[in-house]
Amino acid sequence: MKIILLKDVAKLGRQYEVKEVSSGHAINLLIPQGLALSATPDVVKRLEIKKKQADSERKIHEDLLVMNLKDLDGKTLTILGKANEKGHLFAGLHREAIAAELQKQTELQVDPSFIQLEHPLKELGEHVVEVKGGGKSVKFKVLIEAVK
Repeated sequence: MKIILLKDVAKLGRQYEVKEVSSGHAINLLIPQGLALSATPDVVKRLEIKKKQADSERKIHEDLLVMNLKDLDGKTLTILGKANEKGHLFAGLHREAIAAELQKQTELQVDPSFIQLEHPLKELGEHVVEVKGGGKSVKFKVLIEAVK
């Protein structure tokens, strides 16, 4: 059965890709969870338009990022978080939280998808975070302090 992925699916494909999968996998898992749609000609046309819009939005975000990268270089972002006595955070800091904090503290809008993190930050202290986009990259520091 041909499907169009609505979201990135691990070991299957990326958003807006057309894939051939077994009928059972599509009907029982992918379609009910909102991860895919059956690839009818009408749906393909609509998603082509959505894909073009998403690509143009991403290009705009990349252009804005490139203009703001020099302002971000070398900055230190301070974030408060709840932690135990050993310095481990109760909730890890994800890309979205870092992007929101960047906007709040520096008024720079950075799309979370441009922030490079291998895993969420879960320790107090200083961490170096990289932002890549538009063929350029810059690093800044995230200082995580415990809430008193």
